[in-house]
Amino acid sequence: QVQLVESGGGLVQPGGSLRLSCSASGSIFRIGFMRWYRQTPGNERELVAQISVSNTTNYADSVKGRFTISRAAANYAVYLQMNSLKPEDTAVYYCNADAMTTTNYRVVTYWGEGTQVTVSA
Repeated sequence: QVQLVESGGGLVQPGGSLRLSCSASGSIFRIGFMRWYRQTPGNERELVAQISVSNTTNYADSVKGRFTISRAAANYAVYLQMNSLKPEDTAVYYCNADAMTTTNYRVVTYWGEGTQVTVSA
C-alpha cells in the first residue's frame, strides 16, 4: 500500500500564496504521474496539475501562470506552489499518484485525504 499525506493548506487573502506538499510512503517500488486535484461542495474533482516522471507538466487553464507543480524524486514528494490566489481557488486539494508497490507490480492510483485551501478577505 501507498499512503499520501498532504499539508500546507489554510486561509489566505486574495492575491496571496500557498505551497502545498504531498509525501508518499509505504512499500513503494515506483511512482509515475503525480497530480493535484481540487473539489468544491457539489462538484466533481477537477484536475489542477500533473507532472510526469520526466517532469513534464500540465495545468488546468484556470491556474496556468499562477500555479506551479514540482516533484522531488528522492522522497516521493510533490508540491503545488499557488500564487495570485483567487476566491474561486477555494477548495479541498487532493494529491494523487500512480504507483507500483514491492508487493504488487501493477500501477494503482492512490489518493490523499485532502487539505483545505480557503481564499478570502
